[in-house]
Amino acid sequence: MEDIVVISDKQVMSRPKKVVYKWDEIDWRKLVRSVFKLQKRIYQASKNGDWKRMKRLQKLLLNSESAKLLAVRRVTQINKGKKTAGVDGVKSLGSSKKLKLARELKLSEKSKPVRRIWIPKPGKTEKRPLGIPTMADRAKQALVKLVLEPEWEAKFAPNTYGFRPARSCHDAIDIIYEAINKKNVYVLDADLKSCFDNIDHTALLNKLKTFPKLRQVIKGWLRNGVMEGEVFYQTKAGTPQGGVISPLLANIALHGLEYELKEALIKDLRQYAKQKWKVPVSFEGAKRNIAIVFYADDFVVLHESKEIILKAKEYIEKWLAEIGLKLNESKTRIVHTMKAADGNAVGFNFLGFSVRQYSVTTRKRGYKTLIKPSLESQKTHREKISEKLKKLTAATQEEVINTLNPIIKGWSNYFKGSVACKTFSSMDKYVYQKLWKWARWRHPNKGLRWIKMKYFRRYKESNWRFATSDNVRLALHTETHIKRHVKIQGTRTPYDGDLQYWSKRSKKKNFTINDLAERCI
Repeated sequence: MEDIVVISDKQVMSRPKKVVYKWDEIDWRKLVRSVFKLQKRIYQASKNGDWKRMKRLQKLLLNSESAKLLAVRRVTQINKGKKTAGVDGVKSLGSSKKLKLARELKLSEKSKPVRRIWIPKPGKTEKRPLGIPTMADRAKQALVKLVLEPEWEAKFAPNTYGFRPARSCHDAIDIIYEAINKKNVYVLDADLKSCFDNIDHTALLNKLKTFPKLRQVIKGWLRNGVMEGEVFYQTKAGTPQGGVISPLLANIALHGLEYELKEALIKDLRQYAKQKWKVPVSFEGAKRNIAIVFYADDFVVLHESKEIILKAKEYIEKWLAEIGLKLNESKTRIVHTMKAADGNAVGFNFLGFSVRQYSVTTRKRGYKTLIKPSLESQKTHREKISEKLKKLTAATQEEVINTLNPIIKGWSNYFKGSVACKTFSSMDKYVYQKLWKWARWRHPNKGLRWIKMKYFRRYKESNWRFATSDNVRLALHTETHIKRHVKIQGTRTPYDGDLQYWSKRSKKKNFTINDLAERCI
């Protein structure tokens, strides 16, 4: 097996005595800690506006052997698409080839076109393009992401949640709840049309404002073209979906919209607040009255005034046109959280959740805000379970349980922070009906009592638990307890290095700097 030299990031300049490792002998925790410390310094330099120091540290990280090793490890061992081949046909690497790739990882080498495949959208008949770079190009992108992400984490708006470290869909849902819990609002429920495919390259590169070498590398990735079968297509716009760095570039392209929208509407916001409260309102106070929540290419704008929402939509359309994007008119609509507006139904769906307010007589405000799993999410979940059972007609009971348990637990955990008790109960009833039908189909000549005794057993208070004689049980949706999610604070990011805050948030004993670093690397 080949060896590789791993040099400490603090010692890159002085070039001390070389330390030689084999791939399986590398202390990954040490490398993660070393790279993360440098990333924290980049974050602080960016936050303080020290561009000279920031770019010097970024160049240092680009040349770091530790960062190159972690980039190769990320794309060959950790990422979900690690066994997907690009145009060169390489889909897996042995230990010696991983070491060789890390040793020879140079951004100066010209990258190859991406391989385009079409995958179906979840729950839809439409398909979306997926661009798959070669393994070497993915490693380069992972390395550049290690360099650029800390810089931009110091710049991103607090209500941007998609594809960012330690941020999730649940944070976005929580900020929506905070924005509407004490008032009724109009909502611009917006969707961007083919966001990843239409971002203007020049606008994106100008917004990056990075040093020439890195700009040239990213420009090459954007304009390298795609191969669909044997046909080559040039890429004049967009970032290829499937690239390691594409989500970060999309966030960078959309950066600034929240800040600039609030500045553009400040007069209207102050005037509306003054009419409502009968006293002058500060600039910052007026800005807090409008909420803009982003998750990748989906976002919502919330405010009590329909006129302000209409002006916001008009400004957003102009702003997006400057970076080559536009709203998808068929999916973009203006709704109200409590009453029908412009022929649209009450409330809106966001990230699989249904957000709506209901009239009640038991509260002073006269309404309550409920966030539930959307009907579309429930339908998709039912269809997935049904399809799995159709494919498992000849499988054993244990195989059925092992197949369905991750699906049930994953869906339940995603929605456990919402008002989902009744939904979980209805899902359990649906699963029971499907399993009873599955069991009867397998034994058409057996009686119902026999089928019940074979597949359903007593567990705790239930006499109808789908379980084997070895006590392998099917998970229930209702076993997942409702637990409210705690939203991340403001502009918090793991790169700030606040161990006290992140250890409290993770609720993990003996939380270390490595645990924090792993959220980013």
